[in-house]
Order: sequence, then structure tokens, then C-alpha cells
Amino acid sequence: MTGGSAPRVLVDATSVPADRGGVGRYVDGLLGALGLDGSDLVVVCQRTDAERYGRILPQARVEAAPSAVSHRPARLAWEQTGLPMFAQHVGADVIHSPYYTCPLRAGCPVTVMVHDATFFTEPEHYDKARGTFFRSAIKTSLRRAARVVVPSKATRDELIRLLDADPTKIDVAYHGVDPDAFHVPSDAEKMRVRARLGLAEVDYIAFLGAKEPRKNVPNLIRGWARAVADWDDPPALVIAGGSGHDDDIDKAVAELPVHLRLLRPGYLRYADLPGYLGGALIAAYPSHGEGFGLPILEAMACGAPVLTTPRLSLPEVGGDAVAYTGEDVEEIARDLSTLLGDAERRADLSRLAVERSKEFTWQSSVEAHLHSWARAAGAQGEG
Repeated sequence: MTGGSAPRVLVDATSVPADRGGVGRYVDGLLGALGLDGSDLVVVCQRTDAERYGRILPQARVEAAPSAVSHRPARLAWEQTGLPMFAQHVGADVIHSPYYTCPLRAGCPVTVMVHDATFFTEPEHYDKARGTFFRSAIKTSLRRAARVVVPSKATRDELIRLLDADPTKIDVAYHGVDPDAFHVPSDAEKMRVRARLGLAEVDYIAFLGAKEPRKNVPNLIRGWARAVADWDDPPALVIAGGSGHDDDIDKAVAELPVHLRLLRPGYLRYADLPGYLGGALIAAYPSHGEGFGLPILEAMACGAPVLTTPRLSLPEVGGDAVAYTGEDVEEIARDLSTLLGDAERRADLSRLAVERSKEFTWQSSVEAHLHSWARAAGAQGEG
């Protein structure tokens, strides 16, 4: 890096999953905004993503990693050996690792995105192997990375409180939302999603996310069942997203009265998400805790009245533009029932949510990342 110039940054996008879940949304949003920024950027990714990133980053160098990195063990091994060699080959001043782990001997400064601290605050909601892996990865990254990037002040504060992390090494970069991809839907978009789901004129409550214990889906199902049990024409509950590993969901579904309708369509098409979220009576997300809460931000941008919990980062995202509830069945049932019965409150939340979502842009996230990368490279130069 020459004096005064911006560092050449190598973004390791090999961890992006095919389903474009949370880490995929983050990397895609960040790179899309960086493509407009003109930064000195190199991206290494899975072969299936090379054309996509080449298209959105016409001025960057985009290279495909070996095909074996599509398998997680091979990707983690390549991260420790192949990635540092590639960084040296392209003359990278900084490596950005977007998903908890990083090369231990990189040959240049590394910045790492630590998405959340719930592996420590909510350990009971992860299986033993996964929790152990990510707790170790976070501790290692806090120790070895030049800078750690987090998506919320709550995550930063938890890392400091629980792990005695160095606050001077942690940078907050809020996620953004793409207003083209997530927007207030037209009536036609809403009807298209209803037709795909087979709902016709039936109202529904929407959930979108992974079916992990931390997401609290079983209590949402039970709370919804209590809230609408006596309705003559109850709204359906739609649980969309990845399959996950929460066995209690099936138990909650088995308890449902026969007159209630619950749908589990799995992944929805990306183009259908505005119609799905914006067409719901309520987007419900009673999570035990999040590092950021991208699903509620995306729902807000689509004009959905959101019901979530005031846990960890969620109030940073939702502010006064969402409704809050507790995590247990009784609280969810009570607050869901109250919101369902108040059309005026839902309309107010919809309006407020759209306005607040505009405060979270990927360009602002890029600016925070660029600052972090410059600090990482500068620290190396001072050393």
C-alpha cells in the first residue's frame, strides 16, 4: 500500500451459502455497494458465484476458489492455507473474512465480521458441536484479527462484557437493506404470493428465517394458536425459510387445533419476499436474541407491521417503528392478539417501519467497513 492510498482489500466470499441466508445477504449487500464505490477490491468466491460478483463488481478482480470449498471442512482448510497464498498473489493489504473465522497466519492484517454473540448469551439454543465451534472461532478472531467488525452496538457490548474483548479493536457497521429488493409491494405482488401459497383471500401472519431454537418458532406457533383460537375466520401462520434443526416445531404443529392453518413453504423466491412480507397482517419475529436482525429490517422495508422482542440488537433496528413482545407463549399470544385487533396501530407501524428502514443503507455499511480496513492497514504500517 502506498502512502495515503486506500488499501487493496481481499474479501473472502467463499462462505456465502447457495440459499443466500444471513451471511449471503450481508456479503451481497456489502459488495453491491462497494461496486458503486470504486474501492481497490479483490473478491474470491465459490465458482457458482463468480459470474454474479463479476457482474455487480465490474471494476474489481473476482476469482473463483477451488471447487472443493463448497464443502465446509475443505473451505475451512483452504482458508488457512490457500487464502493467505492468494492474498499474497494479488497483493492484498487487508483480508476481510465475513463469517466469524479467519486465517491464523495471513501475511497481512485481517478484519473479521462477528455477526452475533448469542453463542455465548444463548448457548442452550445451539447444538453442542456448532456452539463449541463458533465460540472458539469468535475467541480466536478477537485475539488474532487486526479489527473485528460487528453489526450492532449490542453485539459489541456483549463481546466486551462476556469475553473482555478490546473495545478499541471493534468497529460497528450496521447492515443495510436493498430498497429495490425489499420495497412496499404492489397489490399484484401480494396476490402472486398468495396464489403461490394457496391462501387466496385468507389473511396471514408471516415468519421468515431459519428454524433454529434461537428464533423461538415453537412459541410463536403456540402463541398464534392461542391468539386466534376463537376467531370465526382466523388468519393463517406462514413459517417460511430454511429447514433448520428445531425439533420442537413439529411438536408445536402437532398440538394445533384442526381448524387453524399453518403453512411451511420452505424457501421462497427472492422476488416473492416483498409480496410475502408486505402482504402479511403482521411479520412476527419473537427471537431470543440477534446480532442484528436483518429479517425485521427487511420486513420493515416492505411495510410490514413487525412484532419482535426487545432482546439484544433488535431495538437498535426496530426503534419505535415496531411492536414488542416477550419470549413466552402467553406474552406472544397477548401481544399478537392486541395487534391483530388494532388495524390503526398496524397502519401506523407500517408507515413508521418504511421510514425507519431508510436509515439503514449498505452504503453506510460500506463507509464503516472502509474505515475499519483503513485502520487495519494503518496499524500494520505503523508496526
